[in-house]
Amino acid sequence: MEISCAHDPGQDKILSSPASNPYLPVRCRVEDIVVESEDGNLKTFRLSIQDQEARSRWNHVPGQFAMLSLLGAGEVPIGIASSPLEEGLMFTVNRAGVVTTALHRLSPGDELGVRGPLGNGFPVDTEMVGKNVVIIAGGFAFTTLRATLLYLLEYRERYGEIIVIYGARTPGMLLYRKELEEWAGRDDLSLHVTIDREGPGWDGLVGFVPTIAGQVAPSPDNSVALICGPPIMIKFTMPPLEEIGWRDEQVYLSLENRMKCGLGVCGHCNCGPVYVCKDGPVFKRSEVQRLPVEY
Repeated sequence: MEISCAHDPGQDKILSSPASNPYLPVRCRVEDIVVESEDGNLKTFRLSIQDQEARSRWNHVPGQFAMLSLLGAGEVPIGIASSPLEEGLMFTVNRAGVVTTALHRLSPGDELGVRGPLGNGFPVDTEMVGKNVVIIAGGFAFTTLRATLLYLLEYRERYGEIIVIYGARTPGMLLYRKELEEWAGRDDLSLHVTIDREGPGWDGLVGFVPTIAGQVAPSPDNSVALICGPPIMIKFTMPPLEEIGWRDEQVYLSLENRMKCGLGVCGHCNCGPVYVCKDGPVFKRSEVQRLPVEY
């Protein structure tokens, strides 16, 4: 077998252009940081893409994710918390390992790399149009559903009733508290915020998300449900929905499964015939039901 070592002049362009090389991140600047949780382990970063051409190319769908990277630390997949209609990018990062700890040490003015958008998102412009939308989220998994909710509210006339069920362990672990207050005051949105156990100063709902979902009992008629949270939350949320007639084809799940490259190349997130990073992270529950049981 002959192996050609001739230099391909076109290769230089490929290696230097993020538009044609999905492995190259774009340079982003940290504009603002908000500590979201009482334990300090959840921070929201607002970023601006520094290159004008890269900024004009960025176009994501609610539900997609990106790879955030720092030299010397590595990169990590994080759901995009900003709506496509907002200026800049927003990511809420849970401090859990080497890369996320390094991200938590950043300050406004620092820079990092962002590679994406990656994966697929919720069908906000197709299958969801004209339908009632039920959003169910637990813990910091509310990030991509925040992006989705803002998009739905911006184009409010396209959708029917919007119901949001969101829970966390304690009031201090709830994300986006100022926005929650704003949404609670809207008359075109039904918001149900809960905490796992009673706490000082809390006069809202108390109970796990699956329990509250059963109490709210959203109608499945002409409706879709978007669910994102810990696997155990998703598991116990489905039975109360099924009892009132929800079908797997109406339910969209946002999943994570050891995503590393974000492009379906490395194989870390392989599950049966699919790659979560490429074919997901958003799946219909009917699709998930066909995946291997161990998933």
